[in-house]
Amino acid sequence: MLAQAEFDRSKKLLETKVASKEEFDQKREQLGVANAQVKQALENVYQARAALGLPAQPPEGANLADVPPNLDQTFSSVREALGNLMEAAAQLGVVSSSWDLTPKQVVEEFYRRDPGGDINKIYAEIIKTAPGLKQAEAKLMQAQRDLDQAKLNLRYSTIVAEIDGVITRRNVNPGNNVQAGQSLMATRSLRDIWVDANFKETQLHNLRIGQRVAVKADMYGSKHKFEGRISGFTFGTGSTLALLPPQNATGNFVKVVQRLPVRIDLVNYDPDKVPLFVGLSVTPSVDLWSKPTGPNAGKFLQELIPQPSPAKSAKLAK
Repeated sequence: MLAQAEFDRSKKLLETKVASKEEFDQKREQLGVANAQVKQALENVYQARAALGLPAQPPEGANLADVPPNLDQTFSSVREALGNLMEAAAQLGVVSSSWDLTPKQVVEEFYRRDPGGDINKIYAEIIKTAPGLKQAEAKLMQAQRDLDQAKLNLRYSTIVAEIDGVITRRNVNPGNNVQAGQSLMATRSLRDIWVDANFKETQLHNLRIGQRVAVKADMYGSKHKFEGRISGFTFGTGSTLALLPPQNATGNFVKVVQRLPVRIDLVNYDPDKVPLFVGLSVTPSVDLWSKPTGPNAGKFLQELIPQPSPAKSAKLAK
């Protein structure tokens, strides 16, 4: 404005010959420079408005400095930063009710998670339910299950016999690969030994549980006799308990004296001195005149062992 006023004044003075032509040219040059500066400043304002997402030139009658009151909420850079924030918060399980919320609305909604607006309580609750934490917990549980399975498989590599004894019928050697369920060997006890004596059915009428028995093993001849007692009778003869029992449905029947296995438990048996092995042949001699002793003495049948009730079983399991 000053340059324009000085130019107009210099122009009038030139017409009245009061100012020189040189002064007029200087004022005209100063006016051109001032107009150029005004134009440059105006272009800068247009660029600033465009960067704010506004039209470069305001509507007719509006001021260049007029901007919307909520520009700090709708500015493109602010919306971009809000989008990045919401994306990062989503990884913690924090999701806004709408993607159209302004930054102020997003902050207000976040603080409403706690009635008192305590930021520490809000973060503590978010961390408990964060998807990343839940995923890490799931991976930890899976790793723990894998560890337990590995420990179980490691225990399977050590086989412990349920009884003390000796190994018979071994089917494996060091260095062999074995499969689950494969038969490796048989273990026979040296102490839990009994005799199955196949008495004729005509010899059973005087036999009772608890009677004393003298057992002579062919392995030791007459040098040693083992002491024993009758402990029970098998509920079936050898032929009826065979894999293929005889069938007499045709009517052709020939009476054959049957044999019934009688169990004889050894008394004062010392496997370290005179061991007995499975399958040996022995000759038992029952003392019919001795008084039966021990459990179920004088009976044919052993007493049934009562099974515990479900409530008692549950108590024992605890």
